[in-house]
Amino acid sequence: MKKIYFLIIITSLFLVGCTETEEKKTDSANVESEVSENVSTVETAETKGDEVVKYDAGSLIQAVENNDIEKVKNILLDTEYKIDETNEKEETPLLIATHNNQVEIAQLLIDHGANINQQDAISDSPYLYAAAQGKTEILSYMIEHSNPDQSKVNRFGGNALIPAAEKGHLENVRLLLKDGKVNINHQNNFGYTALIEAVALRDGSKVYQDIVAELLKYSADRTLRDNDGKTAEDYARELGYTQILEQLQYR
Repeated sequence: MKKIYFLIIITSLFLVGCTETEEKKTDSANVESEVSENVSTVETAETKGDEVVKYDAGSLIQAVENNDIEKVKNILLDTEYKIDETNEKEETPLLIATHNNQVEIAQLLIDHGANINQQDAISDSPYLYAAAQGKTEILSYMIEHSNPDQSKVNRFGGNALIPAAEKGHLENVRLLLKDGKVNINHQNNFGYTALIEAVALRDGSKVYQDIVAELLKYSADRTLRDNDGKTAEDYARELGYTQILEQLQYR
């Protein structure tokens, strides 16, 4: 009889042990399932993180106006975004960046294929504006990394060199002349060349003497006449610019 009781007790203990083992296995399986689900969730999140965010039209212009470089970079990840979109003045993001001398943003846009020759409602292009307004670093980057269209002119019929000379941007004049693609003798709607404007419309000061010297070094034609029939030498004489007159008379 004692043996029977002993066997019953042993059997009961064995069954309890098996039950606990099964429960542990079940718990372990549940934990593994939860871990697997978490990993799956993480992988899904990473995949979504790699997706390119789509931005509404006008977002790039707004980002440039806000000088938000990181947002500009994010928008440019979308290769389908229209990089040369325009505002109500027909200004592109690159032209706006050039207006504001936002060098890093301008370089990013140029690297992503922004058109440096697209003109706005008043015929300014990023290239023409950079040259005319002394945005030297941006102008240099355009010359090195893009293709300026020398057939494009501003609203006065001038090329990039004429306003650069007239406004006293010596470094821009040097850049353009060194590049060698701009027409040094181009005449605008008034018949002015870069040489004539540097003399006739300015004060004869040192920077204009230096600009005249640069233009003559690259063989600017000093005999060309404007719509009034005057040469750069005529204006230098009329205005009493002795130093410039000597430069123009020297052969």
